[in-house]
Amino acid sequence: MPGERLTVRTTSEIGRFPGAAPPTRVELTIQNEGEKKREEGGCLWWLRKMCPCCCKHPNATSYDVTDKVEFTKLPTPAAIVDPPKPKPENGELSVCSVDLLSSKAGQNRQEHHTDLYHGDELILRRGQTFQIEVELNRPFSTDTDKLYLELKTGSLPLVSKGTHVIIPLVKHLEDERWEAKIVEQNGNKIKLSINSPANAVIGLYELTVTTSSLKGDATTTYTSSKNIVMLFNPWCEEDSVFLDNEEERKEYVLNDTGRIYYGTEKQIGARTWNFGQVQAMKSNEFFSSLYEMPPSGRGDPVNVVRVISAMINAQDDYGVLVGNWSGDYSDGVSPTAWSSSVEILRKYHSTNGTPVSYGQCWVFSGITTTVLRCLGIPSRSVTNFQSAHDTDVSLTTDVYLNENLEPIDYLNRDSVWNFHVWNDCWMARPDLPPGNGGWQAVDATPQETSQGTFRCGPASVNAIRSGHVYLKHDTPFVFAEVNSDKIYWQRNLDGTFKQIYSEKKAVGHCISTKAVGSDKRADITSLYKHEEDSEEERIAVETASRYGSKPDVYSTPVAEDVSVEVKVDGEGPRVGADAQLKILVKNLSSQPRQATIHSQVAVMYYTGVLKGTIKKEQMPVELSPNEEKTIDWVLTYQQYQSQLVDQAAFMLTLCGRVTETKQVLANQTTFRLRTPDITITPIGDAVVGKEMAAKITFTNPLPSTLKGVVFRVEGLGLQEGHEVVVGDVGAHSKVTLTEHFIPSQPGPRKLVASLDCEQLSQVHGVADIVVLEQ
Repeated sequence: MPGERLTVRTTSEIGRFPGAAPPTRVELTIQNEGEKKREEGGCLWWLRKMCPCCCKHPNATSYDVTDKVEFTKLPTPAAIVDPPKPKPENGELSVCSVDLLSSKAGQNRQEHHTDLYHGDELILRRGQTFQIEVELNRPFSTDTDKLYLELKTGSLPLVSKGTHVIIPLVKHLEDERWEAKIVEQNGNKIKLSINSPANAVIGLYELTVTTSSLKGDATTTYTSSKNIVMLFNPWCEEDSVFLDNEEERKEYVLNDTGRIYYGTEKQIGARTWNFGQVQAMKSNEFFSSLYEMPPSGRGDPVNVVRVISAMINAQDDYGVLVGNWSGDYSDGVSPTAWSSSVEILRKYHSTNGTPVSYGQCWVFSGITTTVLRCLGIPSRSVTNFQSAHDTDVSLTTDVYLNENLEPIDYLNRDSVWNFHVWNDCWMARPDLPPGNGGWQAVDATPQETSQGTFRCGPASVNAIRSGHVYLKHDTPFVFAEVNSDKIYWQRNLDGTFKQIYSEKKAVGHCISTKAVGSDKRADITSLYKHEEDSEEERIAVETASRYGSKPDVYSTPVAEDVSVEVKVDGEGPRVGADAQLKILVKNLSSQPRQATIHSQVAVMYYTGVLKGTIKKEQMPVELSPNEEKTIDWVLTYQQYQSQLVDQAAFMLTLCGRVTETKQVLANQTTFRLRTPDITITPIGDAVVGKEMAAKITFTNPLPSTLKGVVFRVEGLGLQEGHEVVVGDVGAHSKVTLTEHFIPSQPGPRKLVASLDCEQLSQVHGVADIVVLEQ
């Protein structure tokens, strides 16, 4: 409120993070209705520099015998500086120094597409040659001298497991093997070109160079003070993550920002997410996450993705993020407040692997995208609208009604989330029948266990589309999310149930991801399922159902001549105003029809869990032959104002029976109240090293005060992510925040802001800023 000051943090809490700098200053004003603007100022707090160390907590306990592994530490060279040059005796050959040619501007990093990563290690992609320079104490002679390299990863490197690699010196390099060749010799210096196979174990390697005479005596060994990082290589045709499209590689591997979709199928919202995989990586700590799996398994992206799916959530293994769907985030951060993976991973590492509070599906997905892209696995965040959660492996979404066609809450364990966000990642699947490679669904949100651990995937999207749910991993669960039928069951007087209605198009709508090369939404529903109600789609559903817990659920469809549906006009209702929808009832017959439609609306978490019913009513309907009737339905602000939860979502349930034919009418529609956007206006020229500003504005849409408002602002290459504590914002008041900062990286950049408070969620904004070279 006017007159209050921003929360001031001490200078000891201010830090630096590669690729961005803190804002030079921040100005804040809150303009209440009928009041003049008053200016506030203050300092911001910053978390110290970190990297995304995704390793499990050392106290974690696994009860999954098949996946139990021993925790091992990273290989750490004994010295952090080049060792002293050895003193040769009797002309023996020894190494004086090794230059890994690891400069970001050098040939290695440029050719391996790792020049954007922070850190001075040699960051490489497997299946591709690289070069190093070795300085010897005298010129090398192929007639009298012998030299070979060794790479080791893990605490117990073994040649048989591919974690101890011996690289011989050869005259001609061949593909698919570790070899080295002298390509240049100048005095005591030699330049080596080294080849790695496309199935090499990824991770952090220690390099040693061994020299001797051809007879094998007078051996000396030199250990490099720097490590070598090996990543997957989507540019290499032999690598199982190879992606044959340069624009897609730029999008799904190198792009450090993206869009994540939310809301409902009729009101799709989008928010910008900073993945920040190149800023987040500090290799010697990042790869500790992979030491939770057998070293030999780190060459297989299927194994790596499966481990990461479990490690992102903290449900059972001290992973990165704690899930919370309760609506109470008082001891952490609201999931809707995050807009960056970097901030979460930084916090996780700075607290020595303490899980961060809190996240929901889009946050789990954002972090998963960051980690997979960082490792070189093409990935993207995917949103499924009307996403089913099948709890009994029936591969159907079951709705149980009593004798009066009212929902039986304690039996309705299955749910349909307004939306759910997971990930696609790209890889070959040699462990599955041909045709099941390509995009694989992986989900880090803790919903159900898989082999005793909360994780999901990778599941072949092609297998999901075809209903081949017997193929691993976790394909039945993902199939049910996108293509299960909603089956309505009515309780008989004797307590048994009969199937009264089957809704074939209830789930799996508008499956969305960010388009390649633009901020537009790409609809990828056709990748996950055939066209609704087509013969191919029905075959897939029936094929899948045979492997579920209710294989005999399908019966002959009931003929229908009356239909009911709900329509939302335009972009839909806004928070703070009345919600107005239209119920459309059609009589497709040549005879009159009568029915009574029972409606009830409940506040709903986006996961499909209902908080409680807030309105019920009955609507008698009389229809002439072939008549179409529209019923106006209204939920007033006064009816819902004190009931809102995350995402401001509702479920409207309609049930009824046609008097003449006994046909059952059933429809469930979810809708949300749209929240206002944050407006971001750049001020001044955007030039590297030159201060500029951005004005951030937001207007409270509610006729009540917002409590404890906090802004989060971040721009990769513009400024570090930070909080601005605003406090209370009065009814319909306007907040203006001016950020001053100095861009550090040229090119197209995005400044992202989000708002966090108890009464509103999913409030965010983004500005595109093109930064010029100085």
